[in-house]
Amino acid sequence: MGKDYYKILGVAKGSSDDEIKKAYRKMALKFHPDKNKEPGAENKFKEIAEAYDVLSDAKKKEIYDKYGEEGLKGGGGPGFDASGMGGGGGANGYHYQFQGDPMRMFSQFFGGSDPFSMFGEGGAGGHPGASGMFFDFGGGGPGGMEGVTGHPSQRRGRQDPTVQHELSVSLEDIYKGCTKKMKITRKVMSTDGQSTRVEDKVLTINVKPGWKSGTKITFPKEGDQHPGRVPADIVFVIKDKPHPKFKREGCDIRYVHKISLKEALCGVSLQVPTLDGTTMPYSVNEVIRPSTARRITQQGLPNPKAPNTRGDLIIEFDVKFPTSLTDAQKTQLQSILPGL
Repeated sequence: MGKDYYKILGVAKGSSDDEIKKAYRKMALKFHPDKNKEPGAENKFKEIAEAYDVLSDAKKKEIYDKYGEEGLKGGGGPGFDASGMGGGGGANGYHYQFQGDPMRMFSQFFGGSDPFSMFGEGGAGGHPGASGMFFDFGGGGPGGMEGVTGHPSQRRGRQDPTVQHELSVSLEDIYKGCTKKMKITRKVMSTDGQSTRVEDKVLTINVKPGWKSGTKITFPKEGDQHPGRVPADIVFVIKDKPHPKFKREGCDIRYVHKISLKEALCGVSLQVPTLDGTTMPYSVNEVIRPSTARRITQQGLPNPKAPNTRGDLIIEFDVKFPTSLTDAQKTQLQSILPGL
């Protein structure tokens, strides 16, 4: 079973955006590690941030409601079409990974002000009335606590356009899966809520075996931060790196092997390379016509929907004909191959 984001926030499935925001206010204040020193509070605080990150975003919430956490993080679920939702490549187009900073999310939500000041020294973890003091403070969006501290909060504006990067991955890495760490440089808000500073951040991408070219991995709101604007989503698009031996065809891989006319007519034995670095012996004893193809099953790429199932390795034979023959060779061939 995947995570139940609704249960983490303490709301029912189908709750409105306002109810989800109020629930985040309540739970984030209650489990903030600066105020709640109980064991497990910090992990709970991170879970609350992830739950709010999903349920406050329409496209992620739609996928989660249909397919759960596994569908959200594993590609949208069977039959899901991510086109138009920031994904790509059908069912495997939208791969969510929570890479946000729970502390920064908390600060941005409350507009950079001290949300604990209204509760006195008890804070979220100790004030006897804290858990019952949440209501709509007048702000419509994240950080909407207008009237609590005496200063109007910054309302979030439109989200900046998505920033997209290509991520070239070798077929060997697609074959076995890998982890890529991508460093980005971005502007982040300072504590005053107005000025920005530059920071580097490393985003971790867990490339799953068999991912298709065009698969998109989205890091929500990891772009530059500006006052009154929602940071852009950062999207990495998987691209197959050209391979010296193989060409990808879905889950199959094609290997072209050149043979002479003699081998095409008399048979050939060869060592076929594979993606795991080994070779496999393969023999053909019958006549091989130009562009003949043979399959070695289960030696291709994994199926991302069923990692234990692999595609095939296709051997395509490229028959090289001689560019010229002597008269003697022609006579010999005419006598050897009568009627052909």
